[in-house]
Parts: sequence; C-alpha cells; structure tokens
Amino acid sequence: MSEYDVMVVGGGPAGATAALYAARAALKTIVFDKSITAGALGLTSKIANYPGIPEVIPGEELITRMWNQARQYGAEFKKTKIVSVDFSGEIKVVFTGDGESYQAKTVILATGAMGRSSALPGEGQFLGRGVSYCATCDGAFFKGKEVLVYGSGGYAFEEALFLARFAKIVHFAGAKLPADEKISESFRLYPEARLTKILGDSKVTGAEIVTKQGVLVIPVEGVFIYSAGNKPVVDYLFGNIGTNEKMCIVVDKEYRTNMPGVFACGDVLCNDVQQAVVAAGQGCIAALSADKYLRGRKSYVKDYK
Repeated sequence: MSEYDVMVVGGGPAGATAALYAARAALKTIVFDKSITAGALGLTSKIANYPGIPEVIPGEELITRMWNQARQYGAEFKKTKIVSVDFSGEIKVVFTGDGESYQAKTVILATGAMGRSSALPGEGQFLGRGVSYCATCDGAFFKGKEVLVYGSGGYAFEEALFLARFAKIVHFAGAKLPADEKISESFRLYPEARLTKILGDSKVTGAEIVTKQGVLVIPVEGVFIYSAGNKPVVDYLFGNIGTNEKMCIVVDKEYRTNMPGVFACGDVLCNDVQQAVVAAGQGCIAALSADKYLRGRKSYVKDYK
C-alpha cells in the first residue's frame, strides 16, 4: 500500500486548492473525487466572478484548470468514491468503493455539501436491499437484472455506464444527455424525468417516475440515486470526525478537526458564504496547516511564488 503525506477527499475548489498547496510544499499528495461534475461548482454552467478568470466559463472547466495546475506540481487525482475511513492511528486510511485502500500521514476533508436532506419514499426502507448510492460498490449484485439510475450531471451517467457492464437493462432518468453521447442498446432514457417513489416488499421491485407524459412505474430490482442537495457530505466518516447538530464538520481557525492530522475545508463546514473563492481560500489554509503539522513547525511557511 503506497503511503502519502496528504490525502484530499473531494476535488472541488477547496480540495483542488489544498492539493495545489500541498504538492507545491513537496508533500506527496493524492486527491479522491467521484467526478469533476459531481460537486456544486462542476455542475454550474456559468462562472463569472472567480478572481483572475475574466471570461465566463463553465464550472467544469474551472475545476479542470485547478486539477491540471495541481498536477503540474505532482499531485495525483483518482476518480473514485470513498466509502469509509480509519483515522484511529497515526497513519490514516481511506477505503474506496472499488475495494482499494490508501494511507497517509494527514487527510484533508473537502467533500462539500451536495448530500440530500430528505429521502424519497421507500429510499430508507430499501437501502441495502436494492437502493444504493455507489455503482462500483454494488453493481456486481445486479448482474442480468434491470436497474434505474437517477441523477443529474456527468457522474450519474458514468455510474450508469459502469452498471451497464452487469445489468441487463439500465433505465436512466433525470439528466438530459448530450446529442453526441453514445450509449448501448441496454439503455432506456427518460430525460428530465423525476423519481418520486421506490417500490417493493422485502426488496426493491420497481420505481415510480414522473415524465412529461405522466406517471410511469418501471419494474427494476435496483435503484441508484445521484440527485443533488445541500447537506454536508459526511456519511462516509461514520461519526469518526466531530460535527455539529447539522452534521457540519467542526474545525478551529487552522481548519483542524478534533482528530489529529485530519483537516477539513470548503462547504462541508457549512460556510455562511458558499462561493468557490471562499472554499479555495480555506483549502489553501488547510494545506498549509497540514504542512505545518507534518514538519512540526510553530508557524506557517509563506508561499507567494
């Protein structure tokens, strides 16, 4: 197992900036992110107020530039989902949905606030019995079966493509795909449809969606949900990090959590001002704090170049 100095969970403006500053400090750095379009900034169609970027650009392009800049200094990026962590020891460990594990001396949590605050009817009831949020974790359980993927953005479609390796039919609802997107015959598309209910008895047996033509019930055995929200994404931590009553990660002025060697930044802190530039600034401080922690310094090293 390769050991890093810094692992960053989340590749939005906070995580990407943290990776840039950590890598520039000659720290071996890796970033885990589901997809460039999985976060709030990546889903934004127009960005016109980011300093130094006078032209209006899509959020996906801004994130891509951040990733590429961090890569120039040696940061690694891995597209995957972190499903659990072990921060109990001096060396921190994270576990991915595809069965891999990584370890580092420090971790920066920057998973944002795209979690949903309310569940769909049947979602909680059938969680683990047909309802899933991770195709790479559970896709193999649906070999030869029909499943529904619901969500917006590129990440939902990437998960649907992965499921197509196993499922007989993949019903894809919610997002409208680009005209030039190539899909296999195993796909059934319901652009701009809304998932309203998950049906079943002891396990999932179907899904109810609302299309422009009306209500449609689709017989499926699995439902994979990737719809956006504004709740801090902390489910993968399983209570290992201190949070407040709203599940926001609690940090001090140096963005240290209650766990030594673990830092947090960005919208996962429930910032009053949710702007990319604010998240990026916090990512910078979190990385400088990680560098300070690793090298046993009493003060920050200034990085102006």
